[in-house]
Amino acid sequence: MAPTLRIQRLSPLAHIPAYQSGGAAGLDLHAAIDSPRSIEPGDIEMIPIGIAIALPHGHEGQVRPRSGLASRHGITLPNAPGTIDEDYRGEVSVPLINLGREPFTIEPGMRIAQMVVSPVTHCIIDEVAELDSTGRGHGGFGSTGVHGESE
Repeated sequence: MAPTLRIQRLSPLAHIPAYQSGGAAGLDLHAAIDSPRSIEPGDIEMIPIGIAIALPHGHEGQVRPRSGLASRHGITLPNAPGTIDEDYRGEVSVPLINLGREPFTIEPGMRIAQMVVSPVTHCIIDEVAELDSTGRGHGGFGSTGVHGESE
């Protein structure tokens, strides 16, 4: 049985999030605004969604960019993916950043982001004097290469 996502409409402008196809991973989030908003290149705008949610216990909401807006216009999230914790009950808002070269207009009701509901694992924290070694060791950024061979 699938977990239940409870949604409270806070604005008459809100659209209830929905999966757009049977195989969609994310629920589309719509802008709950009453007039168009322009985002200038380099600017960030907080866009209200007009809903509050109660995520299932042990889950988070991962807010992600819509691929079409990102690839065609440079509209993305500065904190992608954003996390909505299961105990948050305030209005869902989405910070959008314009990484494109032209101003972009968000229209009322526009699908601006998507939310994937995912299980969360809470770990037992164990402070140790040292960690076990691995073949990678301290190798960080770029240490595993880009073409299948270590650089």
